[in-house]
Amino acid sequence: MSLHPETSAITAGRPDAAPDAPLNPPLVFSSTYHAGGPVGYGRYGNESWSALEIAIGELEGGATLSFSSGMAAVSAVFSILPIGAPVVASNQGYSGVMGLLNQLHSTGRLEVRFVEITNTQEVIAAMKGAALVWLESPTNPCLDVADLPALISAAKKLGIGVAVDNTFATPLVQKPLTMGADIVMHSVTKFLAGHSDVLLGSLSTNDEALFKRLEESRRFNGSIPGPFEAWLALRGIRSFPIRFRAAESNAKDLVTRLSQHSKVTKVRYPGFGAVVSFEVDGTAEDAQKVCESSKLITHATSLGGIESLWERRRRWALESPSVPEQLIRLSVGCEHVDDLWADIQQALTVL
Repeated sequence: MSLHPETSAITAGRPDAAPDAPLNPPLVFSSTYHAGGPVGYGRYGNESWSALEIAIGELEGGATLSFSSGMAAVSAVFSILPIGAPVVASNQGYSGVMGLLNQLHSTGRLEVRFVEITNTQEVIAAMKGAALVWLESPTNPCLDVADLPALISAAKKLGIGVAVDNTFATPLVQKPLTMGADIVMHSVTKFLAGHSDVLLGSLSTNDEALFKRLEESRRFNGSIPGPFEAWLALRGIRSFPIRFRAAESNAKDLVTRLSQHSKVTKVRYPGFGAVVSFEVDGTAEDAQKVCESSKLITHATSLGGIESLWERRRRWALESPSVPEQLIRLSVGCEHVDDLWADIQQALTVL
């Protein structure tokens, strides 16, 4: 039976029903297993990971591997590419990935072709001879949206692999594997886990051979998740659709209010999701003061949690210089929207 994602988030990854069987999967702490079974050793598998992977797999529509962080998942993808392989990627995106790609390019490990991700023809032109197209849509933190169906279709016609970071949109908004993507990546830390208490990542694919290569990368590099983190993430997924939709509703409301505020010069929002970026009328120092003046919204880096967070992204040295100095990224949580707006208004009075 095909289930809606709101249902899959609640039901997936549970133990088989049997008299006196637990409703929830067990939390398994073990590095060592009796010989003769399919696991063999603690670096090769764990029941707590498996339950989480089943749940994410059902949401994204593909076999899933969990990793110790989103960056560990990203690194696994790049690790299986040949030395010097050409990779097409956005010239603006998550700073951790941008930093890794720049490092891989400068050392000759990969040949990275940076493109303007919203310019579909520019991206397609850069695909010639590439091994992989890495797509992030919406981008972090400017929230640019790529034409995923067109880009994935063009890459497939050329026989090029496609990986999509689906952290911001989530499978509630888009499912890249159904569009033909080879890999979908999540920073599970963010919306899926949703409580700002774990670091985890995941990769999903429908290609059995590719799955095996990614699993070998995880195994050999030791980028495995902790069982407690996996258990917490699965617990977070149970409420993920409810949290995401509530935060999205708040975000849409705040976009309208921010757009009408005299001290806000530009609001960036793709029309979905719970992340809003906006620019204030002032300097980088002014934007920093705004973030430091909140009483309810937490001044911190991260996103996707049940609580609202914001920060000036250019405070990080790795952030792309194309990101405006006065841009504030707001990860909208599930608080009452009027309380959030009151806090934003009082923080903006420093300008």
